[in-house]
Amino acid sequence: MARPSVAEVVKLSVVVPFFNVQTYAPDTLRSLRANARDDFEFILVDDCSTDGTPEILQRAERDLPGAVVVRHETNGGLATARNTGLDAARGEYLTFLDGDDWLAPGHYARLLAAMEELGCDFVRTDHVQCTGRARTVHRVPHGRRGVVMSPRDAILPASRSTSVDYAYAWAGMYHRRLADRGLLHFTDGLRTAEDRPWIWRLHREAESFAALGTLGVFYRRGVSSSLTQIGDVRQLDFIRAFDQVIEETAKDPDADRLLPKAVRTYCAIISHHLGSIERFEPAVARKLRAMSTAALRRMPQDFLKDALDSMDMERAGRLRRLRRRPVSASAAPGVAA
Repeated sequence: MARPSVAEVVKLSVVVPFFNVQTYAPDTLRSLRANARDDFEFILVDDCSTDGTPEILQRAERDLPGAVVVRHETNGGLATARNTGLDAARGEYLTFLDGDDWLAPGHYARLLAAMEELGCDFVRTDHVQCTGRARTVHRVPHGRRGVVMSPRDAILPASRSTSVDYAYAWAGMYHRRLADRGLLHFTDGLRTAEDRPWIWRLHREAESFAALGTLGVFYRRGVSSSLTQIGDVRQLDFIRAFDQVIEETAKDPDADRLLPKAVRTYCAIISHHLGSIERFEPAVARKLRAMSTAALRRMPQDFLKDALDSMDMERAGRLRRLRRRPVSASAAPGVAA
């Protein structure tokens, strides 16, 4: 099918993966139409949906200006679907949206104008979290707005939430030069926490960024099909994701300065999952404990000790008890720190 009319020079590419979101995809697509421009394209990636999503996207390819539908023959997960979209994108600027979220009208045009004025590698934006009828504004944890800064300087301090903890790929916009440098692709096959190695790499290796207070992305929380709501084995990919963060950060020239933040964050995420372990199937809960124990053993031990000493008693106690467990044979091998 011929593509809808779009300018030869594409200013912005929007990568939107879809998987079994027939209930929400129409809202997402309507919001993209309210953001369409002659020089924008929308790369709609169907990650082998088995519900009515493919038919919805087929209509969008005909009706949404700039729409390009790419279909996976097998389900690859969000990281792989985003990579497929990036490989197809032609824009000078790039951004992401998830197939069950939506946008305020004109959001991308406003964000693009701000980014072009600033001239930086990427921008990060606030967003609105939507849980049922409740609406909550979530801010980029970076105090200075509209000021171009070094992304590396926004990783620290280790003791509080920073920009690398605000890992949503769709809460921002990115210049093509980052993709050309290999900084925008995700780790293929990661089923959860795929944004974590990505945001850390971006902040370590990009040269400039700015935080903006622009509100325009509406993040739908609590969707029953979302992996954040499902306690199955795919959730355990967070361990592979954070092993990658530790491994790559350990190779950085500033490793001694940055690793305490990476280790502390990894510990906090492990403790979070252990604190709600009842939502996992019993076999997955056992695997979570075993894999978490092995992960703690792999971490740089001096930094781990400092991280545990700095945490509150409940979380630190939970992790210290885990460290004393024998490492089970069911723990998947990880990446040595």
